[in-house]
Amino acid sequence: MNKKWRKWLEQAKSAIGLITNKKTVKGARITYQVLWNLFLLLLTVVILGGAFVVGAGAGYFASLVKDEPVRSYDSMKKDIYNYTETSELYFSNNVYLGKLKSDLEREEVKIDQVSDYLINAVIATEDEYFYRHNGVVPKAVFRALYQEVTNSPVQSGGSTLTQQLIKNQILTNEVSFQRKAIEILLALRLEKFFDKKEILEAYLNVAAFGRNSSGRNIAGVQAAAKGIFGKDVSELTLPQAAFIAGLPQSPFGYTPFTNKGDLKSNLKPGLTRMKTVLNRMYASGYINQKEYQEALQYDITKDFIVPQPSSTDKYPWLTVEIEKRAIDALITVLAKKDGISEQDVRKNENLYYKYKAMARNDLRQNGYQIHTTIDKEIFDVMQQVKDQYKHYGPDKLQEKIDPETGEKMNVMEPVEVGATLIENKTGKIISFVAGRDHNRQELNHATSSIRPNGSTMKPLLVYAPAIELGIASPGTVLPDVQLRLDRSRSTPWPYNYDRRYRGLVSARDALAKSYNVPAVKLYTQIIEQQPAKYLEKMGFTSLKKPDYTNLSTALGAMEAGVTVEENTNAFSTFANGGKFIDAYLIEKIVDKNGKTIYQHQVKPVDVFKPQTAYLTIDMMRDVIQNGTAAGVKSKLAFKADWAGKTGTGNDFHDSWFVATNPNVTFGIWTGYDTPKSLKSSGMAYNQRTNNLWAALINAAYKIRPDLIAPKESFEMPEGIVKRNYCAVSGLLPSEACSKAGLVESDYFHVNAVPTKVDDSLIEGKFVTIGDKKYLAMDSTPDEFVQAGVILNPDFIERMVGKDFNQMNQLIPNTDKWEKVLPSSANKMSDNGKKPDSVIVSVANNTLKWTAVSDKDVVGYRVYQVSESVNKIASIKSGESLSYQAGNGIYYVTAVDIAGNESAPSNYVEIRAENDT
Repeated sequence: MNKKWRKWLEQAKSAIGLITNKKTVKGARITYQVLWNLFLLLLTVVILGGAFVVGAGAGYFASLVKDEPVRSYDSMKKDIYNYTETSELYFSNNVYLGKLKSDLEREEVKIDQVSDYLINAVIATEDEYFYRHNGVVPKAVFRALYQEVTNSPVQSGGSTLTQQLIKNQILTNEVSFQRKAIEILLALRLEKFFDKKEILEAYLNVAAFGRNSSGRNIAGVQAAAKGIFGKDVSELTLPQAAFIAGLPQSPFGYTPFTNKGDLKSNLKPGLTRMKTVLNRMYASGYINQKEYQEALQYDITKDFIVPQPSSTDKYPWLTVEIEKRAIDALITVLAKKDGISEQDVRKNENLYYKYKAMARNDLRQNGYQIHTTIDKEIFDVMQQVKDQYKHYGPDKLQEKIDPETGEKMNVMEPVEVGATLIENKTGKIISFVAGRDHNRQELNHATSSIRPNGSTMKPLLVYAPAIELGIASPGTVLPDVQLRLDRSRSTPWPYNYDRRYRGLVSARDALAKSYNVPAVKLYTQIIEQQPAKYLEKMGFTSLKKPDYTNLSTALGAMEAGVTVEENTNAFSTFANGGKFIDAYLIEKIVDKNGKTIYQHQVKPVDVFKPQTAYLTIDMMRDVIQNGTAAGVKSKLAFKADWAGKTGTGNDFHDSWFVATNPNVTFGIWTGYDTPKSLKSSGMAYNQRTNNLWAALINAAYKIRPDLIAPKESFEMPEGIVKRNYCAVSGLLPSEACSKAGLVESDYFHVNAVPTKVDDSLIEGKFVTIGDKKYLAMDSTPDEFVQAGVILNPDFIERMVGKDFNQMNQLIPNTDKWEKVLPSSANKMSDNGKKPDSVIVSVANNTLKWTAVSDKDVVGYRVYQVSESVNKIASIKSGESLSYQAGNGIYYVTAVDIAGNESAPSNYVEIRAENDT
């Protein structure tokens, strides 16, 4: 054995001896016990400390959530599923229009309709443990807590999808330990009430996803899929799903669109985020290597849809009108839920504004489907016609105040337009034209602009009420002469637009030609019965107290005015047999569960008897046949039984035309926003308006000929008869009236047929001197006298009053009335002298002479001189002063009204061989 081994054995023996030594063993035992006790003590301290920390933490947590109420299942369900959803708008026949203007656009979707790619992308990116946790991931919470306490630059977040849902729907974005504690508590509770599918569906509908291609803010995956890629959420590809799933972390940082709907110049942040989502999907096993690589290489930018104009941009006037009327409809619905009647809520101003605010919020948050009466094709084509029309008239200078600076400025105002097309039997507003350029003027000239309606008021306020009250018929005779019907004025009033008078005219002709004096004269006979109440029944909402008493209201000169819609709607009353059917635009409102919460109900209002309505229609037919709108016929591309009325505002500020047929009523207005004369050089203002009316209705006819051009005509109801009447008085024809050829025929309500025989005419003889007629004297030679009739002075007084002295104005300047004298006041007395002699010349066997200066000459006598003197001709004053004769010698004399004859004129001779 070598020395090394020997030395090792000796050391080993020494060590064994030391271990087995009693003192050594005892010391080791003592050391062990001390160390063990120290370990136990340390362990106890750690356990107690941990328990203290946990207890303190639990106590702190409890203090943070002590005021949070215990929420029931129903309470949490209401909060979680109470997400704002934008209402959708529809044209008639369920044609989609667009979204209601809102700060946030959202569309609810069920999870079964969501692409699996998108579901997996969201879970992989936002909450990889979603299917395993109970609402909270503890280590993620502690990690986030540690990062918060240490102010770590890396903030990984600690919220599950459940927590994010709680934060979005119940809590706020406040950063505090209390809010976080409540969030954790509610997340745990939510997981007990709802399964994972329900929680995920709610999250997918509430998360923010930036902006869409219209620049609108969007929330929910359906709005994101449609607004970014133009497709349903169920149709998303893997790259598209990954892009959308990455947006919630920074919606406005990653969104590809600006707030104007333009594509961002820098898309890198969103594209980088998409790649991060794809990586997490691959790492989580949701996609394989091939899918991952293909998606990474895919150019997602080519899938972004081009900027889309929102419904507000494309149909600005229409969407605003729909919203306004939908709110009005919902006011009734919401009030009814609370047991308050529509009448009560509209009478109480405070209640009304309360429910109006509720309705507005309801409309913007509850995802309704609002179905309207507007025909998209007709609406679109009318806008095109309106934009292409070239004859509105000139823009005119207008001084205005700059709303920002308060300084005066000059602007050029264009002629504006408003038009409304209404279906008679239902009241549906089929289409309207609100104005020429919404960017320049947002006012809806069809539904909101209030203007005086000019002579379109006449059938509504004067003729129809007068017929209804039994005061007038189409054949009623009215004076169109210079009268002072308004005693508060010092000068004659009213006057016609051309300052001319037509004498005695029928109500039918007065309406067709839009004469003002007859209308006001008739209105004076019914004003005590307040015919303006008929306007109330026909939907006029802007009537003021003076409108019920002012005579000028008969001519449409109202205190405020009326909208195009209301004026047009009122005319449809005649087409509906005297029943007013209020025009409407909202057909129904459907909630997101498919339940119809509002449905328009047609409620006819009795205004006129059917006979009154038809007689007024028949009178208004003449407006288009031979009246102020006669030019419209040649502009129409189709035939229909139209009846209508034109109108002009005071000082030519407004131009109207409203017409109705058995199916529809269409009305139009043109004018300047700041009232000024429409007159200009070139085409007349009313012709410009009527031509635009025709162009618009022609365009609608091409779309819906069945609606616009019914084959049937207005049907005459029972109780109407046709009878003869005297055109002078409107009474039954007398013998004198018949002899004068002044018998007319027209329609009457059976209870308003005249029963009294005409007494307006007196048979008599007259002569014509110049352009006037005078009563013949007893001594007036018969050869110069004409048989005729004279207006009875008593009749004249009944018609125009005692003070009237413009007798010649009473007789219409037509051939039919040539044998009627105004009255016995047209007399000429004998001046006591013979007329002056005439001077005769001859040419081509024709005698010619000039009229003498005497004012009472009624005619001339031609004499031939041979063996005796013979009168061979009598020429009445006003006829040609010539006579063709044969060979011989001739002279001429003048004869006055008293029968006095002048001395012979110079003698002239006609010979066969020469002229003199």
